[in-house]
Amino acid sequence: MACPVAVLGAGSWGTALAIHLGRLGVSARLWGRDPGLVKEINDTRENSRYLPGIGVPVLVRATSDAEETFAGAGIVIVAVPSRFVEDVLDALKSAIPRSAVLCSATKGLEPKEARRISVLLGDLLPHQPLAVLSGPSFAREVALGRPSALVIASADASLARDLQATLAAPAFRLYTNRDVIGVEVAAALKNVMAIATGLADGLELGENARAALITRGLAEIARLGMALGAQSTTFLGLAGLGDLVLTCTGSLSRNRALGLEIAHGRPLGDVQRGTPMIAEGVATVSSALRLARGVGVLMPICEEVGAVLFEGKPVREAVHSLLSREPRPEEEGRRGP
Repeated sequence: MACPVAVLGAGSWGTALAIHLGRLGVSARLWGRDPGLVKEINDTRENSRYLPGIGVPVLVRATSDAEETFAGAGIVIVAVPSRFVEDVLDALKSAIPRSAVLCSATKGLEPKEARRISVLLGDLLPHQPLAVLSGPSFAREVALGRPSALVIASADASLARDLQATLAAPAFRLYTNRDVIGVEVAAALKNVMAIATGLADGLELGENARAALITRGLAEIARLGMALGAQSTTFLGLAGLGDLVLTCTGSLSRNRALGLEIAHGRPLGDVQRGTPMIAEGVATVSSALRLARGVGVLMPICEEVGAVLFEGKPVREAVHSLLSREPRPEEEGRRGP
């Protein structure tokens, strides 16, 4: 029998991945910091807070105990919101088996130093094998067993293939990729672009504007990623274009929904307090701009999203700022708009 898999984070994404593993016949330990939620999942076989109405297989055991979470685990999937990853891993790392593979399923950047999550995990647990899981995947659809295609990225190609063989299913296709930088940059920045799309949709600017924003957003993400060492082809694949389109247009996108609410006049704090879900794009904006300035990359969409979220800039003024930028060649390099 396969080794148990530990999943850190009993939110929607962590729970969905645990449900997927249980459906595969893999024993999954779902770690959550809230004892009440953990008890509910075990007692009712449902996470009503994050995935109401979806059953949790009996092979999934929720727990708040570190020793129980990691006992015999061969894979540790990190599905904690980016701003909590460091604190959670600091508290739990002594219990993680040295041979276990760390797989980041967190789509964001560490807020204090703008580190990619795999870099943070490598700093915290330098001897563990590392991989990243990403791609277009709403948690609810994965939990329901609807078809999805994602990417397992690792600098170690054999490790990526092993994870592909262990985690994949007919409705959960996995492709391997060695470009960890590109996959993580795309995963984090698509959330910012989804907020921008929500802002534009909230102003009812039309579908032409949405298409333009997504396309220029992809160019902006790719410029930053390549300046950091990513491969250009990654941004045309599942982790890049695929996840960007889903997050910018999908009805289940919490980042797009946040942008819509702000465009309709709701303050950021009110929107965030109104849901247990975390829109990763809010925290990512500042980290992305910090990275961009460090490598000399212009990111006008991120700049305007940041100005709306944190400086009180009216949404229509932000859109006007983007539209009034000097036209440039579409194929212009990393310093282009």
